[in-house]
Amino acid sequence: MLVQLSISNLAIISHLEAAFRPGLNILSGETGAGKSIIINAVNLILGGRASAELIRTGADEARVEALFVLPGNASIRSVFDEMGFPFQQEIVIRRIISREGRSRITINDSLATLSSLSRLGQMLISISGQHEHQLLLRPENHLYLLDEFGGLTGERLELNELFERYLRLKEECLQLEKEIREREERSELSRFQMEEIDRAELKPREDTLLEEERKRLRNSDLLAGIVKEAYHVLYEMDGAAVSNVGACLRKMEKGTDLDEGIRSIWENLSSIKVDLEEVAYSLREMQEREPDDPYRLETVEERLQLLNRLKRKYGASLEEVLAFRSSLSGTISDLDQKKESLGRVFHSIEGIGKEIVGRAVELSEKRKKAAKSLEKAAMDELGLLAMGGTRFAVKFSMMDAEAPSNPSSSPMKGIKADGLDRVEFMLSTNVGEDLKPLSKIASGGELSRIMLALKTILAGKGSVETVIFDEVDSGIGGATAELVGEKLRCLAAYHQILCITHLPQIACKGETHFLVTKEVANKRTATIISRLTPEARVKEVARLLAGKTVSESALAHAREILGVSSEQ
Repeated sequence: MLVQLSISNLAIISHLEAAFRPGLNILSGETGAGKSIIINAVNLILGGRASAELIRTGADEARVEALFVLPGNASIRSVFDEMGFPFQQEIVIRRIISREGRSRITINDSLATLSSLSRLGQMLISISGQHEHQLLLRPENHLYLLDEFGGLTGERLELNELFERYLRLKEECLQLEKEIREREERSELSRFQMEEIDRAELKPREDTLLEEERKRLRNSDLLAGIVKEAYHVLYEMDGAAVSNVGACLRKMEKGTDLDEGIRSIWENLSSIKVDLEEVAYSLREMQEREPDDPYRLETVEERLQLLNRLKRKYGASLEEVLAFRSSLSGTISDLDQKKESLGRVFHSIEGIGKEIVGRAVELSEKRKKAAKSLEKAAMDELGLLAMGGTRFAVKFSMMDAEAPSNPSSSPMKGIKADGLDRVEFMLSTNVGEDLKPLSKIASGGELSRIMLALKTILAGKGSVETVIFDEVDSGIGGATAELVGEKLRCLAAYHQILCITHLPQIACKGETHFLVTKEVANKRTATIISRLTPEARVKEVARLLAGKTVSESALAHAREILGVSSEQ
């Protein structure tokens, strides 16, 4: 319930405060007094579009504040939890608009976004005005009104969530298919490259070892001569190194028992002789070794050419070539994993699709049953609002013109987030006339009454605490206005009602009456709102009855319809 509304520096309002009460609150006043500005201010609190042009001349910013007192509404509580705000039964919403066009929003003194405010606002107040009949003028909203009447909103929202999951899975499926196609286009090349590398049977450092072997093979004759000459010098020639060292050892041996220094030298020289003999034996073995395969150099050259070709294609070294081969293996493995993932997604899509179809068909059947009840209830209410003889019908059509009559034959075809149905309210206001779309034939006055009838029907089901009717009296008068006033009073048993009206038949039904006036002070125009005392209310109703000149008979008539005695 909207308890307090404070407006500062908005349009021609300098500062205005209004304390609203439960039940039916009436707002009246001369045309142009500023009643529409108050509605605009409420729209700002609900997340409406803000503009620096709304700021009062000479002011730096405009400010709108609203205090709501709510019962423990589970839906609002969940929204508060989601937004990270502590839920309290008192909610203060503040919106400040600056000259720079920036808008600052707080909810219970915590900064909030415009999207959060819009989401919360639609749960607090519903505005129905002569030029704001979106619910009725937009056929896409008729489905939501039907669901609200039938208590099916929860089922539709669950279907919405399922459908969103279905769309996300479809998107995931498309992405996987795209990635698989891209990888498959590369997979043939990857397999060819893997096979080419595998056929080479690479070994780590093989190229280095082959380079050394090729170098040796290319210089084999030179190496053979070097070996032969070295062996000859060490072992075969007269005065060979091994023989000379042996002779030296024999001559020194006699002195080993006589001098420790000679013994030490002799022992070192003996070790050298052993080393020289081993070197000589190694050289002899190299000489006796079988000659190299005459074709070995050609084989080594060919192998090195293969290795170098692979390195030019796949990496600077054999290690990099082998690492590239491992990455190719990972690509193939990733492709297989993506195909497995695609299979799982397909399975999930099939499962959730069947569930959506089942729920959509079940919801459609419930809607059609609810539509029958809504048609009867609407015609009954419209009859009470001087629209007797009006026919009201709910027309069903498939969401998709090509949707099959049996959804199971093409599971998801024709099903949208809200189900299978497209709903439109049809109306015939004159006997003998065909039913036509309500949005195309209803006048402003008829729309006001139809909206009021629907609000009355949905009164016990609606979630908003406050409903604002902006000039619900447009296009009506007399007995019809009396009936509209009674309906508003009945509706006020379920919601707090704020009603802007110019008709005394409606104004007299209010429990609280506010007068909106425009005054000039200090050469500036300002809008003022005041709650009327019983006597002031009599005068205002008399003005609504008589116009500018209020006669005693008008005053008496006002007291009569208000049920107020002259003594009061």
